[in-house]
Amino acid sequence: MSKPLPTTVRTHFTALRMLLVMTVILGLAYPLLITGISQLVLDDKANGSIVELDGKEVGSSLLGQSYNLPKQNPDDEKEEARPDPKWFQPRPSAGGYDPKSSGASNLGPNSEDLLKTVEDRRAAVAAFDGVDPASVPVDAVTASGSGLDPQISVAYAQEQVARVAKARDLPEETVRRLVEKYTEGRSLGFLGQEGVNVVLLNTALSEQK
Repeated sequence: MSKPLPTTVRTHFTALRMLLVMTVILGLAYPLLITGISQLVLDDKANGSIVELDGKEVGSSLLGQSYNLPKQNPDDEKEEARPDPKWFQPRPSAGGYDPKSSGASNLGPNSEDLLKTVEDRRAAVAAFDGVDPASVPVDAVTASGSGLDPQISVAYAQEQVARVAKARDLPEETVRRLVEKYTEGRSLGFLGQEGVNVVLLNTALSEQK
């Protein structure tokens, strides 16, 4: 008759079996189940909400991106980006809309550096859009927590209509209707404020003749 294993060894074997069972359930079965459900129910969002133009992928409606003019000197890393007047501009991003460096600047509301940055941005946006600095919306001069927010406020989108229409030689009413079309409601109907998806709006602008 074989001698029974010590209690410590049997306890370790039980723990190992439980680890293997939970690994299969939570590490394989559950992710596959959720992936399958998402592909059936939320196919677009599950695959990144990719935006296409003329059959080419141009971005994601979930991630903001910059719309700047090409660098005058591509080899100059210190050359500051210049916004392209033909596009609606997103809100500032602490990481330059790099998806690999998502995050905020971590500067508090009492930071002198932040206050100076905001004032500099306010003056630049006002000059770029041809408006009074006092009318520049808050989201035009402050970055989001993620730095990848694809939306801007309706007020900031409306402020840019005249500039975009002029740069593209389009009637302002045509551009304004596009802003209204890509205005998204509050989350769950009551959270936050209405916003305009810049990626979708600029993609629609590309299709205007």
